[in-house]
Amino acid sequence: MPNILDIRRRIRSVTNTRQITKAMKMVSAAKLRRAQERALAARPYAQMLTNVLKSLVSRAELYDPETGEAKHPLLAERPENNILLIVVTGDKGLAGAFNTNLLKAATRFLEAKAGKNIAIEAIGRKGRDFLRRRYKSAPPRSAESQDPPAVTIVGEQVGVLSKLEYATAGDLARAVIERYSAGEIDAVYMVYNEFKSVISQRLIVARILPIEQVGEVTVAQAEEMTLKEKERALEAAREAGVGIRPVDTHALDAAAARFAAAPVDYIYEQPAGELFSALLPKYIGIEIFHGLLESVAAEHAARMTAMDAATNNATDMIDSLTLAMNRARQAKITKEIIEIVSGAAAAS
Repeated sequence: MPNILDIRRRIRSVTNTRQITKAMKMVSAAKLRRAQERALAARPYAQMLTNVLKSLVSRAELYDPETGEAKHPLLAERPENNILLIVVTGDKGLAGAFNTNLLKAATRFLEAKAGKNIAIEAIGRKGRDFLRRRYKSAPPRSAESQDPPAVTIVGEQVGVLSKLEYATAGDLARAVIERYSAGEIDAVYMVYNEFKSVISQRLIVARILPIEQVGEVTVAQAEEMTLKEKERALEAAREAGVGIRPVDTHALDAAAARFAAAPVDYIYEQPAGELFSALLPKYIGIEIFHGLLESVAAEHAARMTAMDAATNNATDMIDSLTLAMNRARQAKITKEIIEIVSGAAAAS
């Protein structure tokens, strides 16, 4: 049995660790609130842009009446031989299985697309480090390349999620659109955590390009939270004072949707087809930005839950060590009493 001094030192060490994990939980809770507010603040613009595009769809001639082919390159569908995969992970750890689950989903997607040329754009240090150990970095390959199919890393962005700006998503969207329009890639997918509330999240692989239907997310893979994960997140959110219900935006969405559904014949300064072509790239940028915002919020929620679990485990460990210390102290006292009584008996 360890001596009392060693147990006291361990109790002190675990107590200090508990203070750190508790502070990290509260910091993550505060960051989660801000991330939710940012995602909500970006929603009206994204919703109105989507509805403007829906309105233009009914007024612009998007497909050739004779061949049925799309006139805009972002609507053109081709066999998926060259694929770009955007993997969004965190820059830091201590977030439970958040990064691990994302990378597992990316790995499953790569296995499902075996035999294809897949270029990876890694956003976040954890994903970058994981993918760098398994795949080589290489410049984007051209559509005419005769090299055998391979998985390569063509880009990486580290540290952008801590201070996420629309410019980051906009630059990525422009690069993606240029490559897709040139025929270098045939599809673009994005792996991220879709966040609605602390207990309403799912890990998805969404197809960004080609656009199948404006305003609708084409999901290639999806994984919901388990009941146990929801219970842990619910307990952590209650203790940290974080709202567990998604913000009700039905009234806002309904008001924006009236623009697309209105029978009014709007007069646009530009031709409808030209305006549609100009707004569609912005729509791609908004989709990517939206995914990044939700992934940031999901990461803070995962870290808050993980730190809450670590704090509870530390409390249980302190209770166990305190009980062991009391037992050791009692055993020491009992031994001393026995020695005193035995000595007194021998003297008499």
